[in-house]
Amino acid sequence: MKTMKWLLKREMWENKGMLLWTPLAIAGAIVALVLSALVMSHTSNLQIDGQNLATVTIEGQVRTRIAETLVQVYIGTGLPVLMALGLLVFFYCLSALHDERRDRSLLFWKSLPVSDFATVLSKALLALVVAPLITIGITIALGLVMLLATCLTLLVHGTNLFGEVLSSPDLYLSPLRLIGLLPVYILWALPTVGWLLMVSSMARSKVFLWAVGTPVIITLLLVWAQKALMFGVDALWFAYHITNRILLGVAPGSWLVFARDRIHLAHAERKLPLPDAIFNASWSTLAGPGVWIGALAGIVMIAVAVYMRRRREEV
Repeated sequence: MKTMKWLLKREMWENKGMLLWTPLAIAGAIVALVLSALVMSHTSNLQIDGQNLATVTIEGQVRTRIAETLVQVYIGTGLPVLMALGLLVFFYCLSALHDERRDRSLLFWKSLPVSDFATVLSKALLALVVAPLITIGITIALGLVMLLATCLTLLVHGTNLFGEVLSSPDLYLSPLRLIGLLPVYILWALPTVGWLLMVSSMARSKVFLWAVGTPVIITLLLVWAQKALMFGVDALWFAYHITNRILLGVAPGSWLVFARDRIHLAHAERKLPLPDAIFNASWSTLAGPGVWIGALAGIVMIAVAVYMRRRREEV
């Protein structure tokens, strides 16, 4: 356990700029844009029924609905940070095992009493657990800052929503829902992380082309075979369930493509709040065999990456 802790620290030291400072910079840019808009008083001329917003105090059901909407969607302001997580994890895994062979640091790390299994596992854990937790923390903090800025803006214009917002359960449940989706993310991201680590351990050059080009070219060949040669293959199924899973699995919410019908049913027909509908539908995707087959395939590919790291030398 102590060895794994230091291996994770090593990975963070080497990739802090990518995995920590990049999402922080994105969050800082969002905060700067919003605060600039407030400072420049872009909302000062907003009018309702001919009256300036500064002279209107929102009360009644409208006030309640505004407060409910704010506490339900404030986490969504961190969506750009969450989307960046997919790219960061993708390129981290792509270079994780190749770069140490290219710069010959592999020789140094192999001289230490650390197994190849522990080293590769630390990289997988960083991609699947540590990096998402960092991004989730930044997203929650960003959402709270945006919520506070919105409430202060409304307060300046005559409407105090702090009581309704602070007493709403969704204010506290939204971060817990986001953290609660981490196991779903891990299972859906395993095939992509396994594939990228395996390619990173095997490719001598052009890692990106090998990782992305291989499944894309296979998909195109299947489409050609289906259309031109009339082969009994379902190229669309391959693209949807194979290519999509091994290339886009690290994108947060990628599983929602498979859960959109459940979300519509829960939100539109059963009148479940959208955050609850998304959370429930996300977990319900684990009932299908596809996610578990993909996770097993990801574990197998990580095992192949361990084997290849043991045999590969510098490039």
